[in-house]
Amino acid sequence: MIETFDAKGFLVVPDVLNSDEIEYYRNIYEQFLNNKIDASRYRSDLGGFAKTDEDVKQEKITQIMLPGRVFPELLTKKMHTLSLQMAKELLGEDMELDFDMLIDKAPFSATATPWHQDCAYWITMPDKRAASCWMALDDAIVDNGCMWYVEGSHLGPIRPHRPAGKGGGALQCDAEESEGTAVEIPAGSCVWHHGATLHYSRGNTTALRRRAYISNFRPAEMIRFERERGFDHTGEREVKDERAQDQLS
Repeated sequence: MIETFDAKGFLVVPDVLNSDEIEYYRNIYEQFLNNKIDASRYRSDLGGFAKTDEDVKQEKITQIMLPGRVFPELLTKKMHTLSLQMAKELLGEDMELDFDMLIDKAPFSATATPWHQDCAYWITMPDKRAASCWMALDDAIVDNGCMWYVEGSHLGPIRPHRPAGKGGGALQCDAEESEGTAVEIPAGSCVWHHGATLHYSRGNTTALRRRAYISNFRPAEMIRFERERGFDHTGEREVKDERAQDQLS
């Protein structure tokens, strides 16, 4: 599995959570989405806003950063403890949790997450080891927004990135589905990807939910490196990694 992860830049791990554990996380997730757990300071729309009438705005791709900071109980539960163990096995014993986040694509929201490499959001660091665990809390299929990856893209140069249009919070780079592989997984399974692996997902055009819980890991020393420079993954969505700065004009 480690060899596959190193070569492809992504790895599916099936059946991590059982049905009771899935329901626990779904319940907490809904409390975040409904603001019963207040994470408004960390909440944004990666797809921008679409007005449904003159007064109401509907989030297209809801992102809530640092749910484990807002609701610390999560950090003691299976998803975090087991994913940290896996991160250490994949990339080294010095790996620690850097940040976590929720990304929700509601039914019929129909907004794609553009092609990008996560490292474009991050400051340039001397140790570039990083991995994300993308846990499906609903069955993730092509038409509700499962992940697509470009195999081996983490081994090449970082593509130039730019903001993904007006009003949105995402970055994007140039890529096509023909380059990638769709990775459909059932609820309770996860897919890991390197920080430089090129990925994307279609919009949710179905009546199904597509809730994902993502945890990111990197060396403890690099987490200190970030924090000393004031970077904690809660700021503006802009191209930060110098390798991904778009030179096109």
